[in-house]
Formats: sequence, C-alpha cells, structure tokens
Amino acid sequence: MDKFISGVTEALTNPKMQQEFLSGTWETIYSTFLATLLACVLGLVLGVILVTGGKDGIRPLPSPLMKVLNFIVNILRSVPFLILMMMLLPVFKPIIKTTIGTPAAILPLTAAAAPFVARLVETSLREVDKGVIEAAQSMGCSTMQIICKVILPESKPALIGGFTTALITILGYGSMAGFIGGGGLGKIAINYGYNKYNYGVMFVAVVLIVVLVQIFQTIGTRVAARCDKRIARTNRRSRAAELRKEMRKNRHAPGAM
Repeated sequence: MDKFISGVTEALTNPKMQQEFLSGTWETIYSTFLATLLACVLGLVLGVILVTGGKDGIRPLPSPLMKVLNFIVNILRSVPFLILMMMLLPVFKPIIKTTIGTPAAILPLTAAAAPFVARLVETSLREVDKGVIEAAQSMGCSTMQIICKVILPESKPALIGGFTTALITILGYGSMAGFIGGGGLGKIAINYGYNKYNYGVMFVAVVLIVVLVQIFQTIGTRVAARCDKRIARTNRRSRAAELRKEMRKNRHAPGAM
C-alpha cells in the first residue's frame, strides 16, 4: 500500500512525470478525435449504404453486393482490436512510415472503428419514421435529397449519441494500443506503470482516461439532447404550461384588475 501511495505521489509531483502525463493526455485527445473523425466519415458512408441499399431501402443495391458488404463489416467487427491493429500496422506502414507512436495508431484505429460506427449509423437511420421518407418520395425527391434533407436530419440526435459512443470506444482502443507501441496515456500506463510494477503511475493514467471519458460523454449527451426536436417540443410545452399557470395566479391574486 505504501508503495502504491508513493507511486501516485511521484506521478503527481515529479516534473518529468507531469510532463509525460501532459504530453500523453494531449496525444490521447488529438489521436482520439482524429481517428473518430475519420471513422465517423467512413462509418457514415457505410451506414447510409447499408440502409438505403438494403432490400427495403430507398435505393436497393444488388443482393450479392450487400451480402459481401455486410460480411466484411461483420468480420472486421468480430476481430479483437489488438489483433486487428497488429495485422493493419504493416499495411499502413508505407503511408505513415512507422509502426511506433501515436501517428502509427491513428489509421489502424480508424480502420478498426469504422465498421463499428457503420453499425451504429445503420441503427440510428433505421429509427427514422417510414412515413416521413414515403412523404418525401411522393413529392419526387431524389435519393440524395432524401438522404441529406430527410434521413440524416431526422436521425441527428441518435447519430450524435452514436458518434459519442464511438469516440469513447476509440479512446479505449487507443489506450490499449500502448501494448503494441502506441502513444498517449496508454503508453504511460504500460511503460511506466505495468512494466515497472509502478501501479501508482498506472492508476493516475487510468484516472485521467476516466476523466476524459466523463467529459466526452457529458458533452455528447448534452449536444444530442439539444438537437432532439422531441425534447425541445416537450420543454416548450412545459414552459408554456408554467406561464399559463402564473398568468392564472396573477389574475386571481388580491388587487388584480
């Protein structure tokens, strides 16, 4: 117990470790956001194709093509992340010129997370009311107009919630990448904590990761709630009801005209 406390104290007071934690936190944040951005773009495209190109979609694609696409997405989702990342590092090495550090982890993180995001997007888009889509079709809207002006706007709150989940998942993936040479807080937890049996350092790194998760989740939840038209309508109705009650009380109050 004393060794653990001294490890935590050293991690918080040692200038070298403070600098390591600062740089590790920054590396974790920027690599997570960049990988999430790329994964969300790819996942959004894949998710839209899976929904619109399905048998009951607005623009059905050939059944063999959709089966192959679903098979690839399922295969990539089922491979454990660390194994998939070790398989992808040599593939992306000609592009990023290295297999060690934070830059080396971004593209494998993107490739590993994109199928997961695609399924989240697919689930979100399937929640859109069919009646709204049918109304747009009856008005003669093109496929791109239905996607861009009906399906995506109507599913915005669910998409934001899904992207928030993807962001947190990629943050966890990036932390695990420390086992195979990735940077950030995961590297600190492995190199300075686990490998040196300094569990105090590892504890501080884990706490920082948990704090980042809580911040990202809170922001994502609030943004999704603000974009939800149903919640906005409910809030407006509630506020209107409160105003009517206040007006009635003022009207019947003593001295009221």
